[in-house]
Amino acid sequence: MKFIAARLPGLCLIKSEPIRDKRGLFARSFCRREFEEHGIDPNVAQCNISFNERRGTLRGMHIQVHPHGEAKLVRCTRGAIFDVALDLRRDSPTFLQWEGFELAAESRAALFIPKGFAHGFQTLEDASEVFYQMSEFYHPECARGVRWNDAVFGIEWPLEDGIVSERDASYPDFQADVLA
Repeated sequence: MKFIAARLPGLCLIKSEPIRDKRGLFARSFCRREFEEHGIDPNVAQCNISFNERRGTLRGMHIQVHPHGEAKLVRCTRGAIFDVALDLRRDSPTFLQWEGFELAAESRAALFIPKGFAHGFQTLEDASEVFYQMSEFYHPECARGVRWNDAVFGIEWPLEDGIVSERDASYPDFQADVLA
């Protein structure tokens, strides 16, 4: 696996290194030892799947706060997505900055998102599926969100007029106390 540090500290793009032969390919997608060597929390408490029927579906921006903050390893297993991580760590020099990555089933790349980041994505193809490995169990009392189109962040989504849930569209303008 190749671990590629992103612009925002703690984010890491992880690319598989497939071995190909006449049957197809084989590649590792997770190795606890390699993750630890790169300073990435390898703990997996639960895994989630998100299937999205239509191109343009937008999910996010979600975060689980202290004391149950979670790191995520996100990969697109079918179709393609534009995946966004937003730094909401108050003590970070990149607080309120975001970074986006195209993840596609074909590339088999994954994005590691550390604790303290909000996460969301927009589907670039119909029938896109996303697989998440989470470092913490879901705790609804710690679940928070910020609005995907809040001007404070200026996230540049690739597709206009996305399909957004009522909950995700209803988050108020950003206030730092949402992280408490």
